[in-house]
Amino acid sequence: MANHKSSLKRIRQTKTRNLRTRYYGKTMRNAVRKVRKMEDKAAAAEAFKKVSSMLDKLGRKGIISKNKAGNLKSKLARHINKL
Repeated sequence: MANHKSSLKRIRQTKTRNLRTRYYGKTMRNAVRKVRKMEDKAAAAEAFKKVSSMLDKLGRKGIISKNKAGNLKSKLARHINKL
């Protein structure tokens, strides 16, 4: 077990950040799944705007890499264009 004050604080911070990262990751994955399941092109395009914004934000914050955000956006856009 950690003895230093700073290491105890670091443990607390890590737990909080882990939970936050897991929450954002799960929310992002669910949003992407919902858009992929949509059959209506207009509804999918509207949802894509919100998901795209979310992916950009998570890419900037480092929750996911910028390349992964770009890849997901590209695949979703191709899916919507096929509808």
